[in-house]
Amino acid sequence: MPSVILERGRKKRLEHSHPWVFKNEIAKVEGDPEAGDLVSIVNHQGRYLATGYYNPASQITVRVISYEPLEAMDKNFFVERFRNCLEHRERFVTGGDAYRLVYGEADFLPGLIVDRFGDVLVVQLLTLGMDRRREEIRDALVEVVSPVGIYERSDVSIRELEGLEQTKGPLYGDCPRHVVVTENGLQIKVDIEEGQKTGYFFDQRENRAAIAPLMTGWGARSGITMQEVAEQDGSGTTVMKPVNKSGKVVEFPFWDGATVLECFSHTGSFTLNACKYGAKKVTCLDISEHAIESARDNVKLNGFEERVEFVVDDAFQYLRNQVKGVEERAARAGGKGDTSKPLPAGGGRTFDVVILDPPAFAKTKSAVKGAMRGYKDINLHGMKLVNEGGYLVTASCSFHMRPELFLDTIKEAAADAGKILRLVDWRAAGKDHPQILGVEEGHYLKFAIFEVRSQKQL
Repeated sequence: MPSVILERGRKKRLEHSHPWVFKNEIAKVEGDPEAGDLVSIVNHQGRYLATGYYNPASQITVRVISYEPLEAMDKNFFVERFRNCLEHRERFVTGGDAYRLVYGEADFLPGLIVDRFGDVLVVQLLTLGMDRRREEIRDALVEVVSPVGIYERSDVSIRELEGLEQTKGPLYGDCPRHVVVTENGLQIKVDIEEGQKTGYFFDQRENRAAIAPLMTGWGARSGITMQEVAEQDGSGTTVMKPVNKSGKVVEFPFWDGATVLECFSHTGSFTLNACKYGAKKVTCLDISEHAIESARDNVKLNGFEERVEFVVDDAFQYLRNQVKGVEERAARAGGKGDTSKPLPAGGGRTFDVVILDPPAFAKTKSAVKGAMRGYKDINLHGMKLVNEGGYLVTASCSFHMRPELFLDTIKEAAADAGKILRLVDWRAAGKDHPQILGVEEGHYLKFAIFEVRSQKQL
């Protein structure tokens, strides 16, 4: 087998389980391998370290797939790896038929993503080494999972760094455009052909369920209390019912629920969980008409139509407009506003819970400064719209926005907003997105829940 000999002065990342070998770490290549071939990786002393697949056109020139000598990435190789992947998901992912089945490097299959949507699989082949083994991957998935269809969504720009074109289309069997799956006891309609990435984001599954404690316990703030009320049948018996400040029984079943704003909603996944756990009213917002239509379908599928309103708008502009209205109302209440001018149209709303789950703002290291401004902007305005003692739910899926930098950015936003944030929950991606210790690139998702208080009211 051809060999890649590493530089003497390189960092010992490979020995610490990092599966990438960069071009500048290679001293020489022996055996004239072709792009996509397996190569042995040896140190400067000639000691074997691992086996990986080779692509001289990529800055990540070798990707490790085994720490023992391996002759071929054939069907049998993939069958064994896929069975291990399936065993992990069946152990840790319960209550649904949809999850990330294969998560690239974290499942010892760099360059390969497989998402499961019930009986349909969606595959992404991100590297030349995996692209060359498309048939072996397909056949192994059929043997291990027995899907009715496999659809390829390799329409991502990262392939171009490998010298590959973007592509998508069916690989096997029957692939309907839309599939309905279950997550957290909710039904989700997924567009596998035109939805973002593979059609759905599984990494927030546990995080979506984590908002459950925030969704109830708000009725008392509007003066609703549980009181003994006489039955109307004249029997003289009493029952406990919610009663408002005027003494009237509240018939609305979600009287104790939160008012919620979800920005960057995509398919409305947080909106669905909010409704499931008792929210009174949810505003579901995304700039994409297609995303809002998907969210609308999912809300209807779960019977939550009466509690959800949909807004197609830019989240940055929407948040600013609401804050402007809030500030103008406060100024007028203090006798300082200009009452001759109308209030900002549609502005001035506040919420018990604001949820911010934006797409990646920093896809490269050079984009971090701009991303910091973006994250600060949405979190600053988002927390200003949270009712006193309410909650800000915020996330970042930008790897280059490291956890400490993300928290520092939110801290700066809180200082500017005059808010004190109390961290209630801090999470990463779900259990179908395991992380290899030493592979920082897998630690991309940050998810936080903060209680929001005003400095002037403490």
